[in-house]
Amino acid sequence: MSEFEHQVVICIVNNGFADAAMDAARDAGVKSGTVLSARGKAKLEAEKAFQIQIQPEKEMIMILVSDDIKQAVLHALYKAVGTHTPAHGIAFTLPVDNVVGIGKRNKDGENA
Repeated sequence: MSEFEHQVVICIVNNGFADAAMDAARDAGVKSGTVLSARGKAKLEAEKAFQIQIQPEKEMIMILVSDDIKQAVLHALYKAVGTHTPAHGIAFTLPVDNVVGIGKRNKDGENA
C-alpha cells in the first residue's frame, strides 16, 4: 500500500479504443473515467525502434482509483488494450494527494 489513498490511472490508446479501455477498467472495479481526445507526436525514429506504426490520433482516459485496486486496473488495461493489441495502449499511475467532490455517502445517498 502506498502513502496515497488514491491514484490517477492514465491510459493512452489509439483513437476508437477508449470504450474497450473503460470496459476493462470497469471489470476491475472502476465506476467511471474521463476520456479526452489527444494527438501523439512520436518521431519516425520511435516507430522504427518499436517496430510499430504510431497512429497520431489518440484517446486519453483518466481514472481516479483507490490504491487497493490500482494494480488490478493496470493489469486489466494491459490485457485489453496494451501495446500487443491494435489499441497500442500504455497506462501509468500518478499519486493523488488530495481529492474533493467524492466521498462516502450516507444511507440517504448524500455525501457524509
